[in-house]
Amino acid sequence: MSAFALALAVGAMFALGTFLLLRRDLIRVVWGLAIVSQAANVYLLAMGGIAHGSAESVPVLAGHGERVPETADPLVQALVLTAIVIGFGMTAFALVLSYRVYEEHDTLDVVRLGERE
Repeated sequence: MSAFALALAVGAMFALGTFLLLRRDLIRVVWGLAIVSQAANVYLLAMGGIAHGSAESVPVLAGHGERVPETADPLVQALVLTAIVIGFGMTAFALVLSYRVYEEHDTLDVVRLGERE
């Protein structure tokens, strides 16, 4: 995948997430937050490096004194995997809280919820 395609995908995800964050429906706001967090994960993976070629063709440590071949940074991948799991848990928790708000106030409209205080 080219750098332009990755930039386009990240930009589209950020745009969609921002659009959903600005809606009045609480569920759409939660989904917008989830999409923005996933867009940040895709951005981090893209900045971590893209390995060209396959892992079978060149061993990662091809020799102990020779130049090590270029590979993707595994630290970024581990951090993004952790962020995905945490983001999934937080999205599930936010959806459960949204359901509880609906049970209490009979609406998910954030403007009407703000007026009730």
